[in-house]
Amino acid sequence: MATALFLMLALRKPLLLEGPPGVGKTEIALVVSELLQTPLIRLQCYEGLDVNAAVYEWNYQKQLLGIKLQEGSSLSVGDKEKHIFGPDYLLKRPLLQSITHESQSPVLLIDELDRSDEEFEAFLLELLSAFQISIPEMGTIRATHKPYIILTSNRTRELSDALKRRCLYHWIDYPSLEKEMAIVQKRLPQIETQLLTQVVAFVQDLRQQKLLKTPGISETIDWAESLLVLGHRELSQQAVRQTMGSLLKSVDDIRLVHHEAASVRYE
Repeated sequence: MATALFLMLALRKPLLLEGPPGVGKTEIALVVSELLQTPLIRLQCYEGLDVNAAVYEWNYQKQLLGIKLQEGSSLSVGDKEKHIFGPDYLLKRPLLQSITHESQSPVLLIDELDRSDEEFEAFLLELLSAFQISIPEMGTIRATHKPYIILTSNRTRELSDALKRRCLYHWIDYPSLEKEMAIVQKRLPQIETQLLTQVVAFVQDLRQQKLLKTPGISETIDWAESLLVLGHRELSQQAVRQTMGSLLKSVDDIRLVHHEAASVRYE
């Protein structure tokens, strides 16, 4: 991971992070932004995402007002159109904001790209390869300062080869027992070793089962914090039953865990 981030910064190439949900892909962009002390611009992808929501949109109300004010002017039609379709009437969305940032290179997070449509993915190719965006009414806008681009995907669908060729790639898997314990302890330094070990070992075992939604690291932290708030210093059947909603987000998964936890002894 450290090498992938170093190459992203040194080569100024986009970095595509793939992995299961909840392993910290989005968190990496937040950390890079803090370390570089530069703004984070985030685009949350979803099905049906289009140019108007991701790149730019014209301020139609302001344009209409501008047309009304120019009715009695001596400007030619071409000059009027050039004025109406100028920067003053442009509403910048995350992608355009990222390449027109004036003071420094921001971090652009394109989150959960696999949720968007293939058409939008194809639109990104110009930005990822040339750090520019073409707007029909204005022409091509090139980056003032090249943004550091991080894309994330949970692999709900396969991304195109054309997009992958333009990016560095890194896969993030669930952490080992020792690494996950270190992460939880970093976030919750007050947690005692016995509870920490029990919680992480329990979650690691759950990930080997066929659940509808496998818990990620963020759920492990939420669960451990919930146990601490309720005053539990070690796992028990009661503790598990009270707090499963912090770890699992499906009633079928919770019922499965409750059934199995009934036969488990916690020491």
